[in-house]
Amino acid sequence: MKKALFIAFAALLYLSVKAQPAKTSGYLAEIKEELKAVFPKNRTINLVFHGHSVPTGYWSKSKVHTLESYPHLLLKKLKAEYPYAVINIITTSIGGEWAEKGQKRFAKDVLPHKPDVIFIDYALNDVGIGLERSEAAWSKMIEEALANQIKVILVTTSPDQRQDITDPENVLTKHAEQIRWLAAKYHVGLADPFAEFQKVMQKKGSVKKYMSHVNHPNKKGHDIIASQLFTWFR
Repeated sequence: MKKALFIAFAALLYLSVKAQPAKTSGYLAEIKEELKAVFPKNRTINLVFHGHSVPTGYWSKSKVHTLESYPHLLLKKLKAEYPYAVINIITTSIGGEWAEKGQKRFAKDVLPHKPDVIFIDYALNDVGIGLERSEAAWSKMIEEALANQIKVILVTTSPDQRQDITDPENVLTKHAEQIRWLAAKYHVGLADPFAEFQKVMQKKGSVKKYMSHVNHPNKKGHDIIASQLFTWFR
């Protein structure tokens, strides 16, 4: 019995050590080299953003600020870093959608774009379906992408001002923890803007200056997300 318990403990310890998110230093190394290439040796790099209203660019009053949303703010940062690169920013995100719906159309709406990198951002709306259903849908999307040899970066949620994001038991905090766990389980990339918004909340007591709406960031908020994504391309 003692031996069996020791083996089980050793297995858990091994998994906890081995199961980690991909490292920023190497995960996108080949893609970063492609981004450096100069015509005629360069090619188009496709970055696909799959999720809900935030990557789509919705702000207050349902206005869509496409060029001030984080996919396009990321593009601006990338072009400063890689002036010879041809980069397609492709948003397959839909306002109001949650991960289960996104998973059902993943093969039809995402994979045909032949992404080099897929960013997944659904947690803000997944509070409505709960952790278990959210995990299942995210896992299926990650597995589909990996089966097609596509790099994946999971994105933790932006704030909802009705939620205390500094509370460890808060529903958004739980979803952020699950996303970190999924990144470790599948050894894919993790962008963690939620942790940055938590720092803002702890320091300033509010994230209001970063929000255009109760749960939609403004340009300052989107820039926090874009900066977290950009760390994977430096």
